[in-house]
Amino acid sequence: MKKQKEDRFWTVPNFFSMLRIFLIPFFLYMMLQNKILQALIIFLIASATDILDGMTARIWNQKTKIGGLLDPAADKLLMMAAIIILSIPSVSQPNTIPLWLVVAIIGRDIAIVSAAFVMYKWRRHTKFPPSLIGKTSTVCQMGVILCVLLLNVLDRIPAYLSWLYFITFALTILSGFGYGLRGIRALKDSYR
Repeated sequence: MKKQKEDRFWTVPNFFSMLRIFLIPFFLYMMLQNKILQALIIFLIASATDILDGMTARIWNQKTKIGGLLDPAADKLLMMAAIIILSIPSVSQPNTIPLWLVVAIIGRDIAIVSAAFVMYKWRRHTKFPPSLIGKTSTVCQMGVILCVLLLNVLDRIPAYLSWLYFITFALTILSGFGYGLRGIRALKDSYR
C-alpha cells in the first residue's frame, strides 16, 4: 500500500509543482512585454505554489517519489528563468541582476547537479539533503529576484541592492564549497 502511495503522480502537491512550471512561460512573456507588475504577480503566485505543495504534502501525507523530484525541479526552473531574464538589461529596467551573480548561481547549481549525478552513477548515492547555508543562499537568491522585480515596478534604484548582490554571491559560493565538501566526505564514507 505504501509503495502504491509513493508512486502516484496526480496528487495535490504535484499539481502545485506542475502549476509552478506552467506559470514560468507566462512570467517570461510578461517580462518580455515589459509588464513588470503582472510578471511580479505571476512570480508571487508561482512562489506561493512552492509553499502550498510542501504544506499539502505534509498535511495530507501525499509525499511521492515523483514529487521529490518535481518540486525541486520546478523551484530551479522558476528561479533560473527569473534570474536569467532579470539579467538582460533591455528587459529588466532600471535594475538588472549582474552577470557575475548569474554565473555564480547557475555555475553552483550545475556543479551540484553534476556531482549528484556522478555520485548516483558511481556509488548509487540517492540522498542529497540541503544544507543550512544552501537554504540560506536560496532564500537570498529568491530575495534578489523579488527585490529586483519590486524595485523595477516602483522604478527605484536603491544603493542597498548592490549589497544584496554581494551577500547573495558570497552565500552562493560558500554553499557551493559546502556541498563540495559534503560530497567528498560522502565519497570517502562509501569506501569504508
